[in-house]
Amino acid sequence: MSGDVRALVLRTLLPGFIGTELPDWVGALLRQGLGGVCLFGENMRSRNQLRALTDAVRAANPDALIAIDEEGGDVTRLYYDEGSPFPGAAVLGLLDDEERTEAVARRVGQELRRVGCTLDFAPVVDVNSNPDNPVIGVRSFGADAADVARHSAAWVRGLQATGVAASAKHFPGHGDTADDSHLSLPVVDRSVEELAERELLPFAAAIGAGVRTIMTSHILLPQLDPANPATLSGEVLGGLLRGRMGFEGLIVTDALDMAGASGGTGIPHAAVRAIAAGCDLLCIGTGNTASQLAEIVETVERAVASGALTEARLADAAGRVVALARGLPAPDPVVAAPEPDPRQEARGDAALVAAFRAGRSSVTGADRAALAAGFGPRGERPLVLVRVDSHPSLAIGRAPWGPFAELEAEEQAGWSGWSGWSDWSDVPVLAVAEDAPGVPDELSPDARVVVVGRSLHLFPWATATIDELRGSGRDVLVVDMGWPAEDRRYADVATFGASRAVGRALLALLSGEAAA
Repeated sequence: MSGDVRALVLRTLLPGFIGTELPDWVGALLRQGLGGVCLFGENMRSRNQLRALTDAVRAANPDALIAIDEEGGDVTRLYYDEGSPFPGAAVLGLLDDEERTEAVARRVGQELRRVGCTLDFAPVVDVNSNPDNPVIGVRSFGADAADVARHSAAWVRGLQATGVAASAKHFPGHGDTADDSHLSLPVVDRSVEELAERELLPFAAAIGAGVRTIMTSHILLPQLDPANPATLSGEVLGGLLRGRMGFEGLIVTDALDMAGASGGTGIPHAAVRAIAAGCDLLCIGTGNTASQLAEIVETVERAVASGALTEARLADAAGRVVALARGLPAPDPVVAAPEPDPRQEARGDAALVAAFRAGRSSVTGADRAALAAGFGPRGERPLVLVRVDSHPSLAIGRAPWGPFAELEAEEQAGWSGWSGWSDWSDVPVLAVAEDAPGVPDELSPDARVVVVGRSLHLFPWATATIDELRGSGRDVLVVDMGWPAEDRRYADVATFGASRAVGRALLALLSGEAAA
């Protein structure tokens, strides 16, 4: 096989890798024309280290894309060690202020420019129509397609105004499923006409806003293509996205190491099928290796030699990758990040608190109008936080979340950032988990209890624990920081997000600060 074909294959590949420095094997492939790299939380130790890493990538290949999943909420890579300072998509949808959504995206883009990233796998434009969705949830702007479309376009405008390419995901819509494509192949049994009424509206809005890339989903749409998931379907990508919707930008795959794409076939064969279906850039996954990339390259080369994949399609994909990379501005010089403005953050907290109050339910019959007085740390009876440690989706990972991220950060800062919040340093936090459910033994009978978890209704052991607490005679407030069930039975307060910023606002709500 000619070196030209090998170079074309390399340009379509976007691997991840282990470590905070550029591995020799990645550097060698970059010098040979590798399309770029995808960075994850484990690749980051500090802003300076990250910028040194991206500079090394660019030195090896000036045309390399440097991609990252920074959604500005629960899914964060820049803040993987401390929790995101941004509210997240579902909270932005709840606030329903398109200018604010655009401003958050612009701030995310500015942060990415400083560290040298050029492609952000955001925004999530899926319509979260199924409250039992285990992988989208609060990553979505909402359950109404028109609302999601408006905020998706605003996010694209804000991010791309900074020179960072956006990626609307996950085409043609991952919201109407209760399965996680990391682990299985979800099925969305809707016709093109039904998709056009809901799932496709936000993608059309993103395209109208000039989105540079669109990420595929590993879901099966049997009414469009009964044999292949969207990532591997020419009918979905060529017929629907390119043909009917007229998208001319770059099509990137969701990670091919996910079961929905490569389960049963392996990543190399999935790579061939993805390019043949119309994908241009292949996100391989996390922690990839030199031998894994070599196998992918060899498999795609053999597919070209056998005619299973045309060289013209491969060249078209590679050309789109290079064109995008060369069309993006050079990164900013290394500059210090701006200091946070407490007045701005306080105003943001007030807006979130108002949204939480407006959206709360009272299914336990408690008088939630007295919420702050009843559940702040200065109450007459002891207050205890019960943290529900459910397994987050693989997309979210183990980033600090909710009030726990904020309390830890404030403790490390010496409790200097927020008036009166040092009271929280004495509030105990007890954890329950699947392997240790039930009312904690350390919980006193007279304690006021705030239970904090994410999408609690999805975990029977968590709801059983809540039922037991509610039946114990204690005063219990349940806070769901995920996407709650429609009946809100396990969500006295629903925040629709668990970023550190949302956690700070929750503490303000409980303390009676930042009142609406």
